Amino acid sequence: MRTLLHLSDLHFGRIDTSLLDPLCAFAQTLQPDLVVVSGDLTQRALTAQFEHARHFLDALPQPQIVVPGNHDVPLHNVISRFARPLVKFRRIISQDVLPTYVDEEIGVIGIDTSRSLTFKGGRINKRQIESVFSAFDAMSTGLIKIVVSHHPFDLPNTRHTRDLVGRAPLAMEAFARSGVDLLLAGHLHTSQVGNTAAHYPTRNYAALVVQAGTATSTRGRGEANSFNVIRIDSSSIDVERFEWQTDAKIFEATELTRYGRLARVWQPENI
Repeated sequence: MRTLLHLSDLHFGRIDTSLLDPLCAFAQTLQPDLVVVSGDLTQRALTAQFEHARHFLDALPQPQIVVPGNHDVPLHNVISRFARPLVKFRRIISQDVLPTYVDEEIGVIGIDTSRSLTFKGGRINKRQIESVFSAFDAMSTGLIKIVVSHHPFDLPNTRHTRDLVGRAPLAMEAFARSGVDLLLAGHLHTSQVGNTAAHYPTRNYAALVVQAGTATSTRGRGEANSFNVIRIDSSSIDVERFEWQTDAKIFEATELTRYGRLARVWQPENI
């Protein structure tokens, strides 16, 4: 079994600083096999904000998969936005545009969906899709395959598609061929768990979709600060949501969802 700590939408520059120490303490106690951060580390892509995010990441367990979000691209500096959109992210956070983690049980690939031409939305291009497909194809069979992005490829519990990655259907075709099991994302500051069966009715295939809320930002959009703990084995995935309790000043488990695998279909199970 593998345990993942899934954080998203940190937004350093607009955070509740009282959450940082409890979150780091929880992470150190949990000792996950992998920490996943699905984008928007900063509020306005300022150097100081990236440095604060770097300090926070250094206080969390290793290894880590970290991808940028749309807020990690400069908004007001037009030259940097279009000429060097991720220069600070690469210098301070990570040089890797296709971060990968592989062990005996899981294979995880991070995708950069941020784009200079969109202020909020994200996209994936054909080259990225081909790179992801090739990377998964080179992995050993039997691994649970996981994709990490900032913008979601699916939102099972809504009809709206405006928040999805551009070219999401094309990417999902490749994910289905690769047998991707789990899609982790953020961006919306709300939590959600479901599968891809409704929007992508690919024959005998449905990946599990997990959205994380914002772990530390003050922009909660009606939902308390939260993160996910995901426990994975070959036949089941448990997603446990931990939510900030203001009075107790701790993150506490509030919801547990279990999905089981039947061939290439991940479907909900009773707990």
